[in-house]
Amino acid sequence: MTTRRFAQIDVFTTRAGYGNPVAVVLDADDLDAATMQRFATWMNLSETTFMLAPTTPQADFRLRIFTPRRELPFAGHPTVGTAYALLDMRPEWRGRERLTLECAAGLLAVRVEGADAQRRIFVQAPDAKLAAPAAELVDEIARALRVRPKADPAPRLIDNGPRWLVAELVDATAVRSLQPDLAETAALTTRHGAVGVCAFGREPTGAAAAIAVRAFCPADGIPEDPVTGSANAAIGAFLHANGALATIGSRYRASQGREVGRDGYVDVEVDPRTGTVVIGGHCVSCIVGSLNFGASA
Repeated sequence: MTTRRFAQIDVFTTRAGYGNPVAVVLDADDLDAATMQRFATWMNLSETTFMLAPTTPQADFRLRIFTPRRELPFAGHPTVGTAYALLDMRPEWRGRERLTLECAAGLLAVRVEGADAQRRIFVQAPDAKLAAPAAELVDEIARALRVRPKADPAPRLIDNGPRWLVAELVDATAVRSLQPDLAETAALTTRHGAVGVCAFGREPTGAAAAIAVRAFCPADGIPEDPVTGSANAAIGAFLHANGALATIGSRYRASQGREVGRDGYVDVEVDPRTGTVVIGGHCVSCIVGSLNFGASA
């Protein structure tokens, strides 16, 4: 029976139980995709990651990311959480300020700020591919969310590894009050080949965050994701494309998760020239130990 190192990390929080958990399996090179998917389905978290040796000398580690239903080329909170776990569980990596991640979406830069309880992990999201603004999405998303999104700027489909339908609501209060039709939301995302719908609205001046965010992925077995790195990266690309960084700022904080009993915060940086998006935040190690799971278990 093969024993592997394992961790469960709460991401985008400084308090255990208030962020988005990710299961991290180290020493996963001998696991096949079917076993990885089986374990991710068994864990039933929004994502489970598997750390492998890189296939290129330019990378420090390789990552495969699975939801309970499928593999993703990139996801934000699993990447941030895995980097945090590696720094915790591999003493020879501590003190590193830069890492390079290899994933299905390509090579991505990882930045480390601070140490121990003050450590924050940042990851560069893949370059976003934005579909043209689609007026017809206003009605489709209104049926799914039961609230009409803004028509200017119109909702867009954004691909940054996973594909997100991104919609802005009138304000943060509208976002926090959402009670979506999950069956309609699942049908909508399936039609558009998206992992989910993310909605955001601006918080009032002086609030702890600039925007409130919620993300719904019922077709993947995740009615509402607590705190979502890739969705927040897609929103950053949406704001850049619509010229909104002038009012919100190229560095801002997003609040997500209160409606499902969490209180996560995602720090977002958008290069105003290139549109490159970096997302990051704090993490907490909740479980660290060993795992007996695999083809020989």
